[in-house]
Amino acid sequence: MQVKFLKSLVETLVNKQAVPIIDLLIGKKHVNEFLIAKKLKLTINQTRNILYKLSDYGLVSFIRKKDKRKGWYIYFWTLNIYQSLNLLEQNLEKELEQLESQLKNRKEKRYYLCKTCSIEVAEETALINDFVCPECEQVYELSQNQDTITDLEKNIAKLKKEMEFVISERKIEGEKLEKKKDIKIKKAETKKKEERMKKREIRKKEKMDEIKKSGKKAPSPKPAKSKPKSKKKKI
Repeated sequence: MQVKFLKSLVETLVNKQAVPIIDLLIGKKHVNEFLIAKKLKLTINQTRNILYKLSDYGLVSFIRKKDKRKGWYIYFWTLNIYQSLNLLEQNLEKELEQLESQLKNRKEKRYYLCKTCSIEVAEETALINDFVCPECEQVYELSQNQDTITDLEKNIAKLKKEMEFVISERKIEGEKLEKKKDIKIKKAETKKKEERMKKREIRKKEKMDEIKKSGKKAPSPKPAKSKPKSKKKKI
């Protein structure tokens, strides 16, 4: 279901030609752009143009590696699921606002229909035209709003369910990213500790080497000072 929404997003933002890229990238990392071009049956330049457009929206990211044999750079692409879901949520919100605005207008205003031209206009427009269609000069008829209202309500309910799903998926992906960040931070901290320990060992060894060269005895570790026993006062 997530794939369906992402495909819809890509089609809206770029074009229909870009939609199959979702199938090629989802669940994978660092996919070779030449493989993508081959699967899409496009030239490498056409493929890059699509991927660059997706990259502008933050939907994909890339790393590049130099081909040692041919000398040019090859790009490897990864789908950014979290950003894709985030952008998809924003688009659904806009769509929901538009539908709710339409529903409000349908409930509060009247609309008129020219049956000959199949053109529907708001009451303000019908009034300006004296309730006569300017195209065919047929008299407007009052439009039955109830069917349109019912359809809008169904679409709004469907869209809200889709949004709930997308928000849920986005939260899951967000938690995954946070876990990865925590792991990276812990690894970095462990690495720093190991480096500090190595530096201490090196300094210690260097001091010992200097002492050996100078012929001096290495200082023995100082015994830990024992705390003086407190004398009990005689009563």
